[in-house]
Amino acid sequence: MAEKILIIGGTGFLGFHIAKYLIKKRYNVTSVSLHKPVKHRKLTKVQYLICDISNKKIIKKKIKKTYTYVINCGGYVNHVDTLQNYKTHYVGVKNLYNVFKDRNIKNFIQIGSSLEYGQGIQPNSEEDYCVPKMSYGKFKLKATKYLLEKNIRHKFPSVILRFYQLYGPYQDKNRFIPFVISSCMKGDSFPCSHGKQKRDFLYISDAVDGVYKAMKSNISKGKIINLGYGKPVMLKTIIEKIKFKIKQGKPDYGKIKMRKEEQLINYPNISVAKNQLKWKSKISILEGLDKTIQYFKKNNKLNNYD
Repeated sequence: MAEKILIIGGTGFLGFHIAKYLIKKRYNVTSVSLHKPVKHRKLTKVQYLICDISNKKIIKKKIKKTYTYVINCGGYVNHVDTLQNYKTHYVGVKNLYNVFKDRNIKNFIQIGSSLEYGQGIQPNSEEDYCVPKMSYGKFKLKATKYLLEKNIRHKFPSVILRFYQLYGPYQDKNRFIPFVISSCMKGDSFPCSHGKQKRDFLYISDAVDGVYKAMKSNISKGKIINLGYGKPVMLKTIIEKIKFKIKQGKPDYGKIKMRKEEQLINYPNISVAKNQLKWKSKISILEGLDKTIQYFKKNNKLNNYD
């Protein structure tokens, strides 16, 4: 029989791509989310459960089956809503632990965030002391510490993966790269910062490959692992490359001011992923942008995305 996998947040960008990949690998996939999947991210072979992981009674009632692996991509995406970040990123993880602590799962994959580090020396390394600035990063870090403690005390099998900027087909248009693509495709003038910030961009198929390798790894359990491209790219460079490939678009540089907590440069040290997971990115920035632009051009649905 196929192994069963539960993806928390399986209707989101990352969760959708993980589910799609695992179906091809012949796993039995179930998704848990607050809402039904939008049409362009619905997979016929996935069982969808509607459930709030911050509600202990509901989650115990809804999630009754036995699963081999649990992948937690869930949680509120607004980085400054303190209450929702607390409930979904910390309370939700505690509830999931209490559901699965005695079910003999092989691994619990927690999708963390680069924002757990806060402002510090670049590149970020897993052993760095973390001082996150926003509630999102603070409660992601709190969840990380909780799971690591449960691994040490109770041998709960878990690994924390810290991603940076993910991008690719099916991403919502309110994210950086799809927003720029959408604006350029329409030939619009669009607001942006000065663009001098340097960020790490990882193509979605590389991200999914990292999740799968961590899921199947025994030596990754109880560890934090950065997953990123490993080389920062200036935002203005990304914008100009998209503009060049689409042959139109009018970026209004400097229209948006940098946030006080925003770092000029942010990227990861990925040596742990390379050494322990034998993982590294395969898709270059140029190739990834080409794939993303071609997908959106082909589907022509940017304006309909949620």
